[in-house]
Amino acid sequence: MTRPGPHYPMETQHATHETHPMRWCIRRELWENRSIYLAPLIVAAMVIFGSMIGILGATKKFRNPLPDPAKQHSAIVKPFSMAPAPIMLTTFIVGMFFAIDALYGERRDRSILFWKSMPVSDTTTVLSKMSIPFLVLPTIGFALSIVAFFFLLFATTGWIMVNGINPARLWGEVQFIEEPMVMIYGLIVHSLWFAPIYALLLLISAWAKRLPLLWVVLPPMAIAMFERMIFNTTYFSQFIKYRIVGAMGLAFRNSKQNGVIEYFTQLDPIRFLTSPGLWLGLFFAAAFLAAAIRLRHNREPI
Repeated sequence: MTRPGPHYPMETQHATHETHPMRWCIRRELWENRSIYLAPLIVAAMVIFGSMIGILGATKKFRNPLPDPAKQHSAIVKPFSMAPAPIMLTTFIVGMFFAIDALYGERRDRSILFWKSMPVSDTTTVLSKMSIPFLVLPTIGFALSIVAFFFLLFATTGWIMVNGINPARLWGEVQFIEEPMVMIYGLIVHSLWFAPIYALLLLISAWAKRLPLLWVVLPPMAIAMFERMIFNTTYFSQFIKYRIVGAMGLAFRNSKQNGVIEYFTQLDPIRFLTSPGLWLGLFFAAAFLAAAIRLRHNREPI
């Protein structure tokens, strides 16, 4: 005999019981690690405050323009174009420290026992942690950068208007479409380029029994010093430098034009996408993540 009760279509029942473990794992990281959004937010506030002080002298750029149009353009747009840089750098640093502690921390505080009892696979857990520096932090950085960009633009516009200056030149110099698109391109480039770094840090975090930060810093330093003393070469140091800053030289052309990157003509996606360094990096990122997943499956609390 069947129990009477409401009957719902199969699609509705499926939607009701669908848990989206990846989504909830990412939310868990945001709940437990407030520095993911607080640190970029604080830096964005500092950038806006510092730039607001510089706005007080912005009237000189319009009343006494430079004779060189290129230098005049750079002087006008540089404060807006450079404002996102500290925010983006902060997201990279926060992402590194997050990855170093992501899998080690849950073993240290023994919360791994609770999370392993939940119906969430090790693959989902590790990939959700990887998504923080790879996807979530760049998104936060982009949102804050856009807010800072337009806030400074409107603040500068208001200030020069108060001083009796027509803001037409300011609005004519700023690239409203190209600048955000270039910013998105740069975020995608660096997320892909830094993927093996984040994945390696997660692997070390899953493997280290104590002090994962030292395992990140000391071995590369020891290898670089050993190479320099024995072979009098710096190939390893150059490789580390290439892995950190190499994306700029591959993905952009004329990156030092007027000190800012704001035009589509300064982008070189073909060279970036065809560079061996990108694809080798992504290959090793996948290998590091696979190893981190396996280690997380076998690891116990510290």
